[in-house]
Amino acid sequence: MDLRLRVKTEGEATVVEIGGEIDLHVAPRLRAELLRAGEGDAPRVVVDLSEVSFLDSTGIGVLVGALKRVREKGGALNFCGVQARVRRVFEITGLMRALPIFESREAALAALWEEKADG
Repeated sequence: MDLRLRVKTEGEATVVEIGGEIDLHVAPRLRAELLRAGEGDAPRVVVDLSEVSFLDSTGIGVLVGALKRVREKGGALNFCGVQARVRRVFEITGLMRALPIFESREAALAALWEEKADG
């Protein structure tokens, strides 16, 4: 299955909607898109995983790397829409506790603004 990416702006945030399978074959494309989304000073990004059906270790590395880069720039990156199969991968790897994961896009966006007010 191919990777589907859609990037849009919501307020001052960039939302990256991802669909399909995130694996070794599509990781470079996803990495490039997340780098673009995290450009600028103190970027605010939400990554919507609601249409992701599969995630391997390479994909995990891309997501964690994007989070690290955005935080290094003083920004915030939140995840939302984690489905059961991907959630299980996050639970097994301990990432459910380590990543900023929200049930809905609205909650993820709202948390970006709370972090901005706190920062």
